[in-house]
Amino acid sequence: MDSGLAAARRSGMTIRDTVQRGRIRPAWVVLGGAFGAFTLSAALMHSYPVYLVAFIADFGWSRAETSIAYSVSQLVGGASSPLVGYLVDRLGSRRLLFLGGGLLVVGLLASAFVTALWEIVVLYGVVMTIGANCLGLVVFVPMLSRYFIRNRGMAISIVQSANGIARGISAPLVQLLISLIGWRSTYLVQAGLMGVLVLPLAALFRRAEAPPAQLQNGAVPNETPATDAEPLGRGWTLREAMRTPHFWLLFLVYLCTGLGSFFVSLHQLAFAVDIGFDKLYAAEVLGMGAFLAVPGIVVTGTLSDYIGREWSAILAYGFSIIGVVFALMITSPDQHLLLWLHACFFGLTWGARGPAITAKTADLFPGRQLGTILGVITIGSGVGSAVGSWGAGWIYDLSGSYRVAFIGSIVSYAAGVVAFWALRRPPARAR
Repeated sequence: MDSGLAAARRSGMTIRDTVQRGRIRPAWVVLGGAFGAFTLSAALMHSYPVYLVAFIADFGWSRAETSIAYSVSQLVGGASSPLVGYLVDRLGSRRLLFLGGGLLVVGLLASAFVTALWEIVVLYGVVMTIGANCLGLVVFVPMLSRYFIRNRGMAISIVQSANGIARGISAPLVQLLISLIGWRSTYLVQAGLMGVLVLPLAALFRRAEAPPAQLQNGAVPNETPATDAEPLGRGWTLREAMRTPHFWLLFLVYLCTGLGSFFVSLHQLAFAVDIGFDKLYAAEVLGMGAFLAVPGIVVTGTLSDYIGREWSAILAYGFSIIGVVFALMITSPDQHLLLWLHACFFGLTWGARGPAITAKTADLFPGRQLGTILGVITIGSGVGSAVGSWGAGWIYDLSGSYRVAFIGSIVSYAAGVVAFWALRRPPARAR
């Protein structure tokens, strides 16, 4: 140890610099591991809209029928979140990563051999969804919240931006693979990718998962002043949180956001193909729009640290609404500009509310049960996403158009704005 300090002095580094470097490293390793794991799982799950078009062509199912698996996925994702939150509070992120990776591999392999709708519902809607939930925000946010206090919104937004990368990569790449080798072989390729990458990702959490000793004394790995650390007072329990209006307002925010997003996102490609756009071209345009979610999520999440969670979320809701309006204006395959504007505005803020909402939850209800609290609130997102994705298909089957579903998206986003604005003041514990 003495020789290490002597080497630091010879290189011009102070002892404080050495300590600071030691503090920074585990925090950023955790952040990098969470980002990589979430990107991989999100890419696998976001490829379903492309499979939806293939299933309709091969099996002749209706839009509502083909949407059932995705709707069940959203319900299971929300329903399983409290369990996942409970497990991560007790087992840690690394063990959840192994569990989730294993379930995803099994689900992908079996999906290559499906012949009936119920098989897709079970494999994608249940098995793969629980697996992806074990590699999701409910698992990583509690750990990140301990490592990043003042920049919590920024850290969560970086991980959440994986959604944009995943959507941007998965749609055009999976569509290309399906065109070349078929959808069954594409499932096998995805299973192999997951199996190869899960071990290196889990290795990143081997040492970095547990918070360093400084955290227990109030210091923060990526912050210098100890005064910025999270207060050491008694944390919130799930029961205490549920007795506040803030908990249910957050639940409503998640519900409305899920409705607004999934009235559109699952059926974007099918909508464009119905209008007359080429499948691969439409997938590329929507994929490019999805890539914009990366800077969109990071910027809005970071802004939430400076201008407040509410204003950041409202800004994201506004851009999403504009994107849906552009979709409503598309009536022919000659309107390429409108398709690009829809893809860019909707893609820019798809998921951008996530960091603000999640960081707001961590702001309002800090403590050891944050994972459990976040998991229960996330049920709202699951319900909204399930109703939105199935509802859009059902509306199309009845009317032959997605217009009513897209209008429902705008209304849902507006309701989310109102609910989030009501969260300005912190909650008080009930006596």
